[in-house]
Amino acid sequence: MSTTESRRTTTEASRPAADQAVKETLEDYTLRFAPRSYRRWTPMVVATTALGGIAYMADFSIGAGIGLVHGTGNALVAIAVAAVVIFITGFPLAYYGARYNIDLDLITRGAGFGYYGSVVTSVIFASFTFIFFALEGSIMAQGLKLGLGLPLWLGYAVSTLMVIPLVVYGMKALSTLQVWTTPIWLLLMVGPLVYLIADDPRTVDRFLAYPGTNGDGAVNTASVMLGAGVCLSLIAQIGEQIDYLRFMPPKTEANKRTWWTAVVMAGPGWVLLGALKQAIGVFLAVYVIAEVGPAAAPEPIQQFRSAFEAVMPSWVVIPLAVVLVVISQIKINVTNAYSGSLAWTNSFTRVTKHYPGRMVFVLVNLAFALVLMEADMFSFLGGILGFYSNCAIAWVVTVATDIGINKCVLKLSPLQPEFRRGMLHAVNPVGVVAFAAASVLSIAMYFHLLGDALQPYSPVAAAVIAFVVTPLMAVVTKGRYYLRRTDDGIDEPLLDTDGNPSAATLDCHVCHQPYERPDVTACATHDAVVCSLCLSTDKVGDHVLPATA
Repeated sequence: MSTTESRRTTTEASRPAADQAVKETLEDYTLRFAPRSYRRWTPMVVATTALGGIAYMADFSIGAGIGLVHGTGNALVAIAVAAVVIFITGFPLAYYGARYNIDLDLITRGAGFGYYGSVVTSVIFASFTFIFFALEGSIMAQGLKLGLGLPLWLGYAVSTLMVIPLVVYGMKALSTLQVWTTPIWLLLMVGPLVYLIADDPRTVDRFLAYPGTNGDGAVNTASVMLGAGVCLSLIAQIGEQIDYLRFMPPKTEANKRTWWTAVVMAGPGWVLLGALKQAIGVFLAVYVIAEVGPAAAPEPIQQFRSAFEAVMPSWVVIPLAVVLVVISQIKINVTNAYSGSLAWTNSFTRVTKHYPGRMVFVLVNLAFALVLMEADMFSFLGGILGFYSNCAIAWVVTVATDIGINKCVLKLSPLQPEFRRGMLHAVNPVGVVAFAAASVLSIAMYFHLLGDALQPYSPVAAAVIAFVVTPLMAVVTKGRYYLRRTDDGIDEPLLDTDGNPSAATLDCHVCHQPYERPDVTACATHDAVVCSLCLSTDKVGDHVLPATA
């Protein structure tokens, strides 16, 4: 058999797999651009859906943990510092996701990492989702134990299994769930706090004066940096926000005000609500210490149980606390499971050129989370998040710097994001080197390898190194490793007159489905076009365009 015939046979044999992959990705657009024909929601519906995913209760535990150790003053400054960093770095990422309708992994590919170079960041993001799934599942298990008497191991299993039916259906089901549950969640969270402060203003004085177990209440840099490091572990949350923001409608002159409001509010703006919840966590922890004791103070179920007891009859306290915890856990863990499955699928499909189905990785992500829960990760939460934050910061700051500096200022990185196989180099040293340098050095600092005095500053080091090395590498390499070729072989423009991705459709000759212009390239061996997913699953590279740059 000739080489041409062999390649043709391999291609034809892969078509059933490609067809199956297409069917499974038409709901969530795994690995691909989200087309205009699917994006029928208004900007505010997309924003509400995205913000519904941050209803998690981990913020209360994170804030409580920092406040109990370092005191209220240090905790509030640490929370504010982290929030500023997260907002600044999240803004360009959210804009690119909403403007060009691609997720953070696809953004990362063209923002300094390359087609295969971003696999490592996809795994980091996937680990973020199962770490926080486990954290939220642990909180829910605590609630089920208090309310229903379920042993923790069974509560872990229940919190894991109950989200599977909800995650099967992508954005349509999740948008409905988030929109309808958000008002209930807000009422249950805010109502008791308002009552506590109005009923006894001295609770605010006790909160502000709390010194912590490791200090006298004075604000000091080391304590602030240690606290900020834990808060900055949430920097990767922007990836989950973008998983929703990529479904934003096109930005036009008519909707630009609501479009921008939605992007800022649900993109980097998520951290404002997150920081508020962390501060509330400190407040409730100090309140619980007086009411229950220090052992229960970091547990959100105990925090809200104590708050509800001050407001409501005793018979309704525990049921309401359990309802709040369950709603919060479902709202965030459907997002964790959904986003994690996308990240795992992205990595696996690129490396193996085989699409196993997103549902496989829903189960993989949940299995990792369940193992962490059974290992009682809640008891060593601060250590896990402090370590993890170094990698997450290095990744997000590298991508944000590439967009903000290399693209917009130095003009060494292509302004328009690129994610398609064949258009990108396999690895771009700009992002990979910056990310590796920032991660390795900051982790070394975190584990005291560079001295005890520097240990609290590991998150700062991760951010500064990534911010400095990313443009430096772009200058050294002269931007040569961003694009493998500049022409995708199709005459139709990528963008419309408003600068939005074009809605013109072309048929993929492999899977025989219509796709919008940004999701296809010309085929290397046929006078036709091929979609991005069929390119990803092309084992022999039969359709991949040759390099020209």
